[in-house]
Amino acid sequence: MAEAPSFTIGIEEEYLLVHQDTYELATAPEGLIEACDEGLDGQVSPEFLQCQVEVGTKVCQTVTEAREDLGRLRARVAGHAADFGLRPIAVSCHPTADWHSQVFTNKERYRALERDLAGVAHRMLICGMHVHVGIEDEALRIDLMNQFMYFLPHLLALSASSPFWKGQDTGLASYRLTVFDNLPRTGLPPRFVSWAEYERSVQMIVDTGAIEDATKIWWDVRPSARFPTLEARICDVCPRIDDTVALAALVQCTLRMLWRLSRVNQRWRIYDAFLVGENRWRAQRYGTQEGLIDFARGCVVPFAELLEELLALIAEDAAALGCTAEVAHAREILARGTSATQQRAAFYAARKAGADDAEAFRTVLRGLAADFTRTQ
Repeated sequence: MAEAPSFTIGIEEEYLLVHQDTYELATAPEGLIEACDEGLDGQVSPEFLQCQVEVGTKVCQTVTEAREDLGRLRARVAGHAADFGLRPIAVSCHPTADWHSQVFTNKERYRALERDLAGVAHRMLICGMHVHVGIEDEALRIDLMNQFMYFLPHLLALSASSPFWKGQDTGLASYRLTVFDNLPRTGLPPRFVSWAEYERSVQMIVDTGAIEDATKIWWDVRPSARFPTLEARICDVCPRIDDTVALAALVQCTLRMLWRLSRVNQRWRIYDAFLVGENRWRAQRYGTQEGLIDFARGCVVPFAELLEELLALIAEDAAALGCTAEVAHAREILARGTSATQQRAAFYAARKAGADDAEAFRTVLRGLAADFTRTQ
């Protein structure tokens, strides 16, 4: 029997920098990123826009270890940002910012993206959260990616944090995806029958000169181009670290569950991307509020019921990986509402209390800034 995957875990998050007093977007001042990353060997880095900061945990053996490292990174970014009169927020779209006024980070990778993507690149005022899970066997990586695609809408729904765009209520729970999906090589991944087929497909595009390597493939889940991992990229970034960790644990446990099924010659049914895409849209539009389609039953099922089914499916895996409490936290996200739901509630409560739009949005942003280092 083949050796079990390591199921190591790593979390990447992207943050926005805002001024402490106005909560408007701020450009990262010279020296901030360097101060944050001192002694960390690249765990804190600039992102596509100068108002963004990216962090990445080490390769962690457990979710508990990942949480500790991510908490340390968040605290470091918050502490050094305060020295410059700034605060970080972990949200996929700033509620009021205008992408027209943002400045690209002056790095060759980002300059190349700007050249390649033309006008599409200029709207990329969005942040996400990525989860890497160690799957060393390449064939298994592709097989699990095909099956895992079914669960991507569930993760998106729980993570949704981008209801506003340029001062407007978009009506969506995750407006971020409407921006990101304008890029090429995004969305649900194709179904590949083997690692060899995946490599041939990528190499064909590389050989044309269209992209230099697989890092320019941005599917909702992909084999990492740099690590022996599957990388889940569907999620909005979460304001609260406990929510981030819960979603990372769900990714890790779901992949272990799918691997465990393979040990007894079972597998998750692979549905056409057209069907999964419909659930992806429902998650993008409604978050957890309107349910997803259960393809076996042929009807829309409330999200609370789907979540309990998922938690039951992965209970054995959560116990084996030591993250039962972390996956159970998904129930709390559902009970209090996603960030998108909470942002809308805060905005309309402020408006009802007499605030104008500008002050109501500042209320939302104050809450997002406070959530950044909240531990409960």
